[in-house]
Amino acid sequence: MTLNERPQSDALSLDHLHNAALSGVQIICSIISRPVDCLLRFRHGTRYFPIPVVVLSSLMMVVLPVMLALFTAIMSVIPFIGHPSRPVGLIDLATFAKGYVVISAYHFIRLYRLMLHPHKEVHSQYEGAALPFFQLIPFSWARSFWVTRVAIEPLFVLLVATVLEDAFLIQPSLAIYLKVAAIALAAKSAVTWYKAWEYTRILLDNKAAADIVTKLVDDKASPEEAAQIHLVTFAPSIPADMRAEAAGNIARAYAPTLNSTQR
Repeated sequence: MTLNERPQSDALSLDHLHNAALSGVQIICSIISRPVDCLLRFRHGTRYFPIPVVVLSSLMMVVLPVMLALFTAIMSVIPFIGHPSRPVGLIDLATFAKGYVVISAYHFIRLYRLMLHPHKEVHSQYEGAALPFFQLIPFSWARSFWVTRVAIEPLFVLLVATVLEDAFLIQPSLAIYLKVAAIALAAKSAVTWYKAWEYTRILLDNKAAADIVTKLVDDKASPEEAAQIHLVTFAPSIPADMRAEAAGNIARAYAPTLNSTQR
């Protein structure tokens, strides 16, 4: 590896780590929040949830009630620690998991029909419009797509979980899951927004860098402009052909990396 290749390689490694971390957070939060997301966005597209997310989320809804039942059974037979009190509430986590199976069956049929008739779907990764009553919020900023996804819908889930738990309509275990799912939904939507913003920002940065590199070739870039892309201006003694070759290498280093910014 040459000296002029090493900084670019390091930058690509950092970009790869950054994108992998964002994708990891997005996937984990999607798995946790999918049961709630299916209720909030019941018209989502055929490719909105990746297949691994669907499978792992469904497995989670099978394992969680079983683990809770096993934990309760084990705690009830351990001596000298007292028997756990019976949870108060009409709907428990197992009942919610059964409802999730029904909702999943509905989405399976709906999405299968869309797969057979692709012309009925505008964009397969769109999550669909928000529930109609969110439009009743009397603030214009609250009708923003991203404000709804990142803040309003998660807050709505938190509020519903708290109210239903206090009214003894759901058990504490289900309330805890809904609150965790609300946080995961907010985090997932925030990461999605950030990746969309970052994609646009990188394109703009590359355009700005290209303009500065052009000025470097013509020896018209000021030190302040060069500092914006972490470069220094060329020394006056550098020949014009070397300056042009160096500028070409710099331009390639700042070329748009579309593969690293795909959502």
